[in-house]
Amino acid sequence: MGDEHIISIVQGWDTVRFELLNTRISDLSLQIEGSFLEPFTRRLHKELDAKRIDFKPDFYLTDGWGCPDRVPVIGIPFYLADAKLRRLEKEQTGEIEDETDIMKLLRHEAGHALNYAYRLWEREEWRTVFGIFTKPYREDFRPERWSRQFVRHIEAYGLGRTYAQKHPDEDFAETFAVWLTPRSGWRRLYRNWPAIRKLQYVDTLAKEIGQVSPPRFRERLARPVASMRILLAEHYGQKAKRLRAAAQGYVDDKLREVFPPARTNAPIPASEIFRRHQAGLVKRTVRWSGLDEEEVQAIFRKLETRASSLKLFYPRSQGAEKTMDTVALLISLAIEYATTGRLTD
Repeated sequence: MGDEHIISIVQGWDTVRFELLNTRISDLSLQIEGSFLEPFTRRLHKELDAKRIDFKPDFYLTDGWGCPDRVPVIGIPFYLADAKLRRLEKEQTGEIEDETDIMKLLRHEAGHALNYAYRLWEREEWRTVFGIFTKPYREDFRPERWSRQFVRHIEAYGLGRTYAQKHPDEDFAETFAVWLTPRSGWRRLYRNWPAIRKLQYVDTLAKEIGQVSPPRFRERLARPVASMRILLAEHYGQKAKRLRAAAQGYVDDKLREVFPPARTNAPIPASEIFRRHQAGLVKRTVRWSGLDEEEVQAIFRKLETRASSLKLFYPRSQGAEKTMDTVALLISLAIEYATTGRLTD
């Protein structure tokens, strides 16, 4: 069947999807730094610099876009930090933010963050221009589609570009986003709209507070990824078991049998066995399975990668026993593949 075939099994999307859905979100090791998202967050900070605004909001990964209530920190959906998760999100929901969407949403959330950092909503003029901040927040509202009292920025499903009409806080965030967008031409585009006075107010306000540090605030995060202990399947409302039949390279259950939770001090990472004994493990598996070395290497790398991803450990006193168990597991999987062309029952 060949090395390419087994690699297609252990790295196939059906298997990767199933492994992801059976992983707790908190265990996905996601971060913004070094990810697909980092260029966008840096770009937002550069845009704020260009407008001479010293305040730079921080970012964190959570389950959706937004700032925690009155906290000037921007939450970004966790799936945007990883290419495989972006693909899964597109499959599960039918849509995914493109680069234009991401920047529009970041500018919008930056408007909220600025409002919260400086408590702008408490100003009398802010209330005059945008309304009462404590107005009840309703998810459902009926916008006036052609109103020129509000700017048009992000596209909301079923609402078009009328999101500014939802609440005074959203009105300010949308107005700020239009003002912040490079080369938006807001003076020209909105010159005959009543919304121009809101943009002019933001322009004046930014010049006033731009070089002023905001008051200190407590960074209370809402649902950061580190606290999201649910399986990704639960997040999507999926029953991952239904997808198992297609996951021909799924090995997590068997690894967990070999490396159950270790109740001991200073446990050893299971991946260490693979790193320390690679040559011997591969040699014995080739001998007893009848597969060639490249095919065994593919299975070996699969087990090592999953053991590391699952954060499996074993007691130091069981080193020899666990090494033998690992040999047995690797050989059994290799024979299973040689016999059936797949790695799971």
